[in-house]
Amino acid sequence: MAAEMALRREAFLAHVQERGEYGTTEEAERAARVVLALLGAHLIGEVRAQLAARLPEGFALILLAPLRSAEPLPPERFVRATAAWIEGATEQTATWDVSAVLSTVADTAGDDLLGQILLQLPVGYDLLFGRPQPT
Repeated sequence: MAAEMALRREAFLAHVQERGEYGTTEEAERAARVVLALLGAHLIGEVRAQLAARLPEGFALILLAPLRSAEPLPPERFVRATAAWIEGATEQTATWDVSAVLSTVADTAGDDLLGQILLQLPVGYDLLFGRPQPT
């Protein structure tokens, strides 16, 4: 079971690393930690629990951390918050980080759960997840 968890973790990070074109797994992991912590602060209830259940354990714990957002950040502010948390990041690199992580999360979640996640977030997150929704 532990080996399967580790494999899931490696596979998750490999996707993030590939999508973010990071030179190292450490860079991919740093982006994943920050973006999942911020995402977790925006999600509540069953949706948050279901997403956590589909993530590798270490990342599930980050998503479930008791960080709460006073109000859901619009997508642009989510990106800015990500930039603020990652040393040396700019809004451009943070947009890249967010997309790399959230598109991997979208694949992990599947369409039904992603639809429920998007209902909890302000308009525009569909683009951050790489899943533009018809308007």
